[in-house]
Amino acid sequence: MKRKKDRFPSPPQENSGKMTIYEYEQRYSRRQNVKGARRLLFLAAATVGIVLFVCLLLITLRVFELHKIAGYCTGGVCLIVFLLLYVLPVVKIFRMGHFVTDVNAYTAKKAQRHNRKLRHTIADRIIDCTAKVDGVGWYDSETVGKLAVALRQEDEEGVKQQLTALYRGSVKKSAKALIRKSSLRSAAYSALSQTAKVDAALVVIVNLQLVKDLVYLYGFRPSDAKLAKILLTVLHNSLVAYGLGGINVGSSVAQTMGNVVKGIPILGSAIAAIVDSSVQGLVNGVLTTVIGYQTIRYLYREYRLQNILDGISLDETETECEEACTELETELKKKKRFAEAV
Repeated sequence: MKRKKDRFPSPPQENSGKMTIYEYEQRYSRRQNVKGARRLLFLAAATVGIVLFVCLLLITLRVFELHKIAGYCTGGVCLIVFLLLYVLPVVKIFRMGHFVTDVNAYTAKKAQRHNRKLRHTIADRIIDCTAKVDGVGWYDSETVGKLAVALRQEDEEGVKQQLTALYRGSVKKSAKALIRKSSLRSAAYSALSQTAKVDAALVVIVNLQLVKDLVYLYGFRPSDAKLAKILLTVLHNSLVAYGLGGINVGSSVAQTMGNVVKGIPILGSAIAAIVDSSVQGLVNGVLTTVIGYQTIRYLYREYRLQNILDGISLDETETECEEACTELETELKKKKRFAEAV
């Protein structure tokens, strides 16, 4: 029997320190416009917010048509929902730190310092969460204890080893549990709502909450470019949910039953509603599962890359640069002496 491939593979042997910064740059770094990625991130977040706001506005207007006072109340509730379940999660996600892994020979040392500081921040947060929050169960207490000892002794290798152990063990298990719960919640809400606008709003809210929970579980967020892709996936999921909510899936299925429901219209309507809710709930649940695994894949990849980057020695690069400058200075002196002699 073939062993199932681990979703979180061990870092490659390059982390032993034999890889040069030039090899790392060629293999792992991607040329990208940092400012452009930042703009795309804000644009994606704004677009998701607009979609959610429009859905909530349409729900409010619909209720307002039925009853004015109920419409005002619904508008107030929708505003609170928008602030608490969109603005607050997005701000919290944006404020989390992220590893710098797209580097070259000139920016590698600065990235190493930044990543080392972020690792310590993550370790402090995990230790604090384990000590102060009872029953959270996200992290293995024994490994967290070893992490605390390594951090106190300023053992950088120990900190990296214990964080890696957490990410491969209890954090991975907790992430899967969060994804499963959010997917079931998304499926259940969609099955109950049966309205395109409500479905789209619920998918945005549940997906964003899942991304926020995963980011807090790991202690850092993906880079700007990767986070923008995640938010665009949230947008895609919401639009799919909206389109699915406007399709009467169950009616076509009920029609195929023909003689079975003939003469029993109530039964036919019930079957149509059940099929509609189950199909829409399943699709929205699957979309939530996809975005959850997309998020943890990005998170672990960037953690793995910063681990590899930290094992690269830059002393050789600096020595080469100094030697090149010395050679250049020597050549210039030779040419100056030759010119003076002539």
